[in-house]
Amino acid sequence: MPRKNIKLLGGKPLINWTIGVVQGTPEISEILVSTDDPEIALVAKAAGANVPWLRPETLATDYATSVDVAIHALDWYESESGAVDGLLLLQPTSPFRTPQTIARGIQLFKNHDFKPVIGVSPVQDHPMWTFKIKDSYLVPFLDNHGFGVRSQDLEPVFVANGGFYLISPRDLREFRTFIGLESTPLIFESVQEALDIDTEQELNAAEKFLSAK
Repeated sequence: MPRKNIKLLGGKPLINWTIGVVQGTPEISEILVSTDDPEIALVAKAAGANVPWLRPETLATDYATSVDVAIHALDWYESESGAVDGLLLLQPTSPFRTPQTIARGIQLFKNHDFKPVIGVSPVQDHPMWTFKIKDSYLVPFLDNHGFGVRSQDLEPVFVANGGFYLISPRDLREFRTFIGLESTPLIFESVQEALDIDTEQELNAAEKFLSAK
């Protein structure tokens, strides 16, 4: 979905939902938006975010990672304003996070010695019930599969939902990943809050949720 970050949801650009949810959070020292799109930059500024530059061309390719983009922004911010305890990555495609969830994530970060905190949701389809196709036949994807096991007897499994990544600058620069060996889970409490909008269908589903609400 091209330029999805400024698609309208509930009458306002998608990115505004994410900017708005952290405005007023006492621990947030700056809301910094990294983009290579001048129109997105204008929308983000109008919503109250800081957009001090457009992202360099080297970070605007299909090969650039979220880690590369985050470190670029972090390096600039710390050179201008001094060291921070953590970098919170909030993707604009998760519009329904609540201030309460943001606060829970920040508190987990403090309580667990500034170890990475990752937003997760329970999986809808358990991986122990998955297949692969081999020689035109279905084969359990996992050797130790769960076929024949009741769903309530399977160990709960979670997936990163893209809604919350909080990490210390040291860990981000050293390991160059948001998901560390000792990541703390921030479990999202509703399907809507964990929604990650990447397609028109998901945007339509979000509009229907707002209408119903």
